[in-house]
Amino acid sequence: MAISLLDMTIDKLIAALAEMGEKPYRAGQLADWVYRKGVTDPSKMSNLPPNLLARFDILTSRVAGRTESRDGTVKLLLELADGQGSPAGPAASGGPFHVETVLIPEPRRATACLSTQVGCAMGCSFCASGIGGLVRNCTCGEMLQQVLHLQQACLPAAGQVGSRHVTNVVFMGMGEPLANFDQVVAALEVLTDPQRFGISARKITVSTIGLPEGIRKLARLAIPVTLAISLHAPDDELRRRLIPAAGETSIEQILAAAREFYQSRKREVTLEYLLLAGVNDDPARADQLARLTGKLRCNVNLICYNPVPGLPYRRPGQAAVKAFAGRLAAKGINANVRRSRGLDAAAACGQLRRHAENVGNSQR
Repeated sequence: MAISLLDMTIDKLIAALAEMGEKPYRAGQLADWVYRKGVTDPSKMSNLPPNLLARFDILTSRVAGRTESRDGTVKLLLELADGQGSPAGPAASGGPFHVETVLIPEPRRATACLSTQVGCAMGCSFCASGIGGLVRNCTCGEMLQQVLHLQQACLPAAGQVGSRHVTNVVFMGMGEPLANFDQVVAALEVLTDPQRFGISARKITVSTIGLPEGIRKLARLAIPVTLAISLHAPDDELRRRLIPAAGETSIEQILAAAREFYQSRKREVTLEYLLLAGVNDDPARADQLARLTGKLRCNVNLICYNPVPGLPYRRPGQAAVKAFAGRLAAKGINANVRRSRGLDAAAACGQLRRHAENVGNSQR
């Protein structure tokens, strides 16, 4: 059975190579091809013996769908290996499973948005990812494969302008990263390792719906990533309607954990606020949000809703967005309206996966 290369630390890789009778330097060669050069085709790894490469799996997922926006945003639908992650195998797991990953290209950077779970258990009423619930967690390797697929499918070849490298990563795709904590941390270690992807931790953001204990665990890590909290409402009553998984967790409990995160590294926390027309975009909500931000060193990202067919929410008009942002600014709040990307590419989380699975079900 082949070994999943992307799920291995360098030390474990060296140990596995030793069992195969190979020298430790082979680990560096493998890492250079896969992580630094983005090469996953064994036939192109000229300094490695084919019999060694046959012992490893690199990409176990495949690109099953692609949409591209006029603004350059690309979303890939990845089909994961059947039954992977299920102790009972493919038949019991109901595979194949799909996740989405997005590349957001800009003149000086390329940002990968990664999914951490197949589906989602948070049940946010405005989001397509949670329709159907949580299937399973992604492995570290499956998250890293998303980066490799994006680099290969969406970026120019090395040596050209804007060479084939992701520069920034946001864990903001399908799933709740802090509910898959150990595998996300393993992926963070690979992404920031100078011997592998070598991405600065300061260019990586982990987004959470607000799991206080997970935030505290993240604060204790030595990896100085940025924390983003999907707040979406300034009071508990509305937040619990929008995010049923919030349960008995209050905004104050989330902010208390966020303050600990800030103290651990003196990095401002980002509060994500999804503007839903007629739901949370009125002046009173803006005032409530302004009062909350006084309890935390933070900035606010205002996000205009990407409509999801079948869900009862609308994108707010530009006048409402401008008024909401202006009201925060007047109170001295550092608030930015995030530029919408990929509106014509089904870029809202879960939309492409939902479409593919609906088509698949109709053909069975």
